[in-house]
Amino acid sequence: MTPVRPRHAASLILLRGAGPKAQVLMGKRPRKSRFAPDVFVFPGGAVDPVDRLAPRSLSPVCARLTHASGRLAGALAAAAVRETFEETGLSLPDEAPLTLAARAITPTNSPVRFHARFFKADAADVTGILADSDELSELAFRPLPEARQLPLFDITEAILDALMAGDPPFLFTYRYGRARLKTLI
Repeated sequence: MTPVRPRHAASLILLRGAGPKAQVLMGKRPRKSRFAPDVFVFPGGAVDPVDRLAPRSLSPVCARLTHASGRLAGALAAAAVRETFEETGLSLPDEAPLTLAARAITPTNSPVRFHARFFKADAADVTGILADSDELSELAFRPLPEARQLPLFDITEAILDALMAGDPPFLFTYRYGRARLKTLI
């Protein structure tokens, strides 16, 4: 079987506060979803053509950590913000800074693959009214330790653990079926 080429995708991790007492916005994917059914995730999704037309500005460090060209890095950030609005009703203004928390590439044997970038932003910068959507339900800001107890993918567990510990951005991949983490800084 030829591995499926990963699609570029991005998520936005909205945080209230910092350290182990911080709260994170997460929602539950639909049971009938083709990818990640019934698990809690950060808002996000694949890069769409519109994201490439209006890329978001990133700091040079954040752009470099995405491991993407400058234009693609901006499109990834735009996708994370756009998807967050579509899935939650919350909007992040252009001037609000983003940092990179992690990159992840789904396993080669997966029928749906993504090369995902997980951006972080301060929830104090968002506007709008938080509301469930067709793509995410049970949306709420949860304390990091509480979020860690939800049904999660291993990448989401690793990100929550890193947020609680204050760890630097990392790359999450698989080798011979085992998850591997590598610090990006």
